[in-house]
Amino acid sequence: MSKLRKGLFIFFIAGMLCPLAAFSQIDPTKRQLIQMGYDQSIQGESPLSGYLFYYYNHPNFLSDSNLTLRLAVAPVYLDSELGISHALGPDTDVGFGLAGGGFGDSYYEVRRGHYYKEESFFGDGVTGSTSIYHLFDPGKRIPLNGLLRFEGHFANYSRNDTAPNFALPEDQPELNVRTGFRFGGKEPLLIPNMAMELSLWYEGKFRLNPGSYGYNEDRHVNSISHLFWGRALLAYTMPESKQHFMVSITAGESIEADRLSAYRIGGSLPLAAEFPLSLPGYFYQELSATRFALFSGTYSIPIDPEKRFALNVVASGGPVQYLPGLEQPGHWNSGVGGGITYTSQSQAWQVMLDYGYGFEAIRDTGRGGQTVGILIQINLERTHPEFVIPGADDGVLRSFSNFMHSIF
Repeated sequence: MSKLRKGLFIFFIAGMLCPLAAFSQIDPTKRQLIQMGYDQSIQGESPLSGYLFYYYNHPNFLSDSNLTLRLAVAPVYLDSELGISHALGPDTDVGFGLAGGGFGDSYYEVRRGHYYKEESFFGDGVTGSTSIYHLFDPGKRIPLNGLLRFEGHFANYSRNDTAPNFALPEDQPELNVRTGFRFGGKEPLLIPNMAMELSLWYEGKFRLNPGSYGYNEDRHVNSISHLFWGRALLAYTMPESKQHFMVSITAGESIEADRLSAYRIGGSLPLAAEFPLSLPGYFYQELSATRFALFSGTYSIPIDPEKRFALNVVASGGPVQYLPGLEQPGHWNSGVGGGITYTSQSQAWQVMLDYGYGFEAIRDTGRGGQTVGILIQINLERTHPEFVIPGADDGVLRSFSNFMHSIF
């Protein structure tokens, strides 16, 4: 691997991007968001864990057309979709997506709390997709949406600090299909004021170049993997006190999962995936599972009269059935965390500092892992005149918002 490529990876930390690629509907709200997150383990060496991206969504972006442009832009990755509302009827939309760039298909080998850099590798990729979105209950307060998506994906694997005698997987073309139903939903925000979701999903991965890799071909890329999962989520902010809570249950099952398709659990980054499987105090993607159930809850309490600072507590845990070859003692894993959040007067800025402790995380000193992290959200739509409060500290953001709007 070249020094330039390694430097780009370390600087941009972009391999965990694009949690926003699989909405069950065309996003109907105009958005300009900058999201940044970083999670660092205090004990032991861990995979880099972070994201940085600009999210832009513009309904009717061509002179009141029925087109919606969605972009998620990272330094070395782009995810885009052109949505066409009512393309197949009054309640059925179509989207054409294109995504690709560096590190999105990278793999990090973690076994029993140890990060094996010599068995990890980079993965770059490109994806083209066609999606059909259908609204089943038009006019209802809570929407019930369905998704059917077909993808063509190609992944190219390359060495990071991979051992010379560790054979990489063959470059992989694959055909994927995802379908599911979502009742309600959650906005792509760090702390949504209100959200409710019940959803069920299926994803099938059909590899066109399956085979073996690793030391003496001891690992395999399966020709077919099937994933089934669901989520129940509720979030609410109390109008007067501004106390906020969010609770969720996410559970998944799989058939013929392998290292490249198994559920990856761990870390504390809420926008690192569309369905983040977070465990405070654990490494990012520390656990590889074929089956799991994850219960999570957060609570936030303002601590100053202006309600700009808040204390947060979080807890998460559940049973895990490990992928063969990546087992560890005990099937229950859990973690807790806490921190402080600052929200600017105009609500354009949000910054969160947090600490996490993983009770069952395996480390050199025994059980118990610790992490610290930072999350930043900049909502550029909140810098427009109708949101600006006199004296609010967002003049620079407003200028940046105008600049980005002039580009897109």
